[in-house]
Amino acid sequence: MNTASGLPISAHRFRKSSYSQSEAACVEVAEWEAGAAVRDTQHREPGALAFALGEWRAFLDTAKNDTR
Repeated sequence: MNTASGLPISAHRFRKSSYSQSEAACVEVAEWEAGAAVRDTQHREPGALAFALGEWRAFLDTAKNDTR
């Protein structure tokens, strides 16, 4: 799968999510102008889940506002 820039998701720079608490359960995030992708730090081989910008923003809003 390619991003809007025409680059494959794997070509984008992934960073450790600020929501990851431990080394055993972390995810990495790559963001670009039209969306983002998330992958498991420990199991990168299967690839990443990609989200359109609106979906990604909705996810972040929910994560930030979750009071559980």
